[in-house]
Amino acid sequence: MTKQEKVTFVINTLNKLYPQVPIPLDHKDPYTLLIAVLLSAQSTDVRVNKITPFLFEIADNPYDMVKLTVEEIREIIKPVGLSPMKSKGIHGLSEILIEKYNGQVPADFEALESLPAVGHKTASVVMSQAFNIPAFPVDTHIHRLMYRWGFTNGKNVVQTEKDAKRLFPEDLWNILHLQIIWYGRQYSPARGWNLEKDVITKTIGRKTVINDYLNKKSR
Repeated sequence: MTKQEKVTFVINTLNKLYPQVPIPLDHKDPYTLLIAVLLSAQSTDVRVNKITPFLFEIADNPYDMVKLTVEEIREIIKPVGLSPMKSKGIHGLSEILIEKYNGQVPADFEALESLPAVGHKTASVVMSQAFNIPAFPVDTHIHRLMYRWGFTNGKNVVQTEKDAKRLFPEDLWNILHLQIIWYGRQYSPARGWNLEKDVITKTIGRKTVINDYLNKKSR
């Protein structure tokens, strides 16, 4: 297969598997999505979805959030990890949203990335999923699969994002990054990986990845 044929195969396979793909993090608007994505750093979506109902029942907007102290926020979000940094970020960004943006989340990469505890990936998720602006957030699943499929060198997520944007049509970025996440979880996980079930990697995957897998299985 040529590189373009592999890209087409990935797109077609993912569309068959996930014609409709849900957003993994529960939210109701750009603000709650922003907070949920921030909380998901080095945590799991499942764990975040268990915590956010309690947090959002108390404060689902920046005006109510700043009424809480950093310590109170930290106590609620402890189970997701990194609570000292995340609680300061949530309180700080809520203050800025009120002061600079009338309590609204800005649909702008630069503005989002200037907020406390908001990095490029978090901003990309909010832009794509809250505002439907083309972006390609790269999480661990996408980084792993892009390497397994031979679409990137796997050195870092910055390069993986550049390669993904170069290979895939821009109008597909927003749904495609979600489809790859779900595929990675179901068929191509980091642990407990079964190549026989991973039809994409089995068909187009990097030879070294497949050989490493087969060598480990034969031991």
